[in-house]
Amino acid sequence: MNVPAGAPRARGMDDVEIVETDPADRAVRYCLRSFFAELDEHFDQGFDVERSISANDDQLRRPAGVLLIARRAGEPVGCGALVAREGGRVCDIKRMWVDGDARGVGLGRRLLGELEARASAMGAHQVQLETNRALVAAINLYRSAGYVEVPAFSDESYAHHWFVKRLR
Repeated sequence: MNVPAGAPRARGMDDVEIVETDPADRAVRYCLRSFFAELDEHFDQGFDVERSISANDDQLRRPAGVLLIARRAGEPVGCGALVAREGGRVCDIKRMWVDGDARGVGLGRRLLGELEARASAMGAHQVQLETNRALVAAINLYRSAGYVEVPAFSDESYAHHWFVKRLR
């Protein structure tokens, strides 16, 4: 997805709709392909989804989880998912991505907030995630949103940082 030439990039995200979507949806597949391609480009050793901790379609559907997609003018511009753990008391945040043309105007923070609200509504008391050191903007977002870095809680081969946030 590319914003048309001359379109004001910094116009905000008021016109973005974030909705729960089936992980098999075509727009979701576009987001995930774009996300994985970006990871492959930025990670020191590339990225292979088969080596990463699973977040398959069944894990991203209720009651096991949820997948959100952000759309602007009908076009996908971001996604993020939850996978419930520990009987639903903890949710892993997975596959959070914002299109490059939609960055810098608060969509990542808004998407993260929506994921936290959904996790809380599902009964979770905590959200957690792991991330790679190359994703500096994401790390800064998590820290500024109240996530605390903790010792590794998974064996994600691409992770260098693990974060937790308690929900109200």
